[in-house]
Amino acid sequence: MTSAVRPLDPNSFRAALGRFASGVTVVTYRGPGGPRGLTVNAFCSVSLDPPLILVSIARWARSHDMLLNQPFTVNVLKPQQEALAKHFAGMDNHAQIPWYDGQLSPRLYGALVHLECSPWRTYDGGDHSILVGQVIDLQVSEGDALGFFCSRFVPIARPIPSQPTLPFDPFELPYDA
Repeated sequence: MTSAVRPLDPNSFRAALGRFASGVTVVTYRGPGGPRGLTVNAFCSVSLDPPLILVSIARWARSHDMLLNQPFTVNVLKPQQEALAKHFAGMDNHAQIPWYDGQLSPRLYGALVHLECSPWRTYDGGDHSILVGQVIDLQVSEGDALGFFCSRFVPIARPIPSQPTLPFDPFELPYDA
């Protein structure tokens, strides 16, 4: 016997998803008039071999069609880069954009991490497209990260140096629990 499934209330679903803390990135790429970017918090690792990451881009986003099949860089932001996150989310058009060239796509100066990607695959994700990129270059710096939780920007502090590292690779746990 199957029971009828009630449709989810979109506002409740959005609120529930907002309870998952995420990092804040700006995905940058070369547009027709020069460097462009958009703020993205739907980002995650996919594979270590080959090195793959994914970003999820709303189909209604102005950058969606321009970004498809283009090299891109995921710039993981620091808390002091909140103005850049707001700028690329369309909330503030007065930010100074500190661009510089990567191998295939533009990057933002001062980011915590740069993951420069060549396009690998694109998948249908309902009202989003899921872009998987193969990381071809990266740069990592020290600092705290900018996060997003309950529709607010929040700082994510780096671990204190005395805190021990995990005794396993979090990408490949030795067992399934």
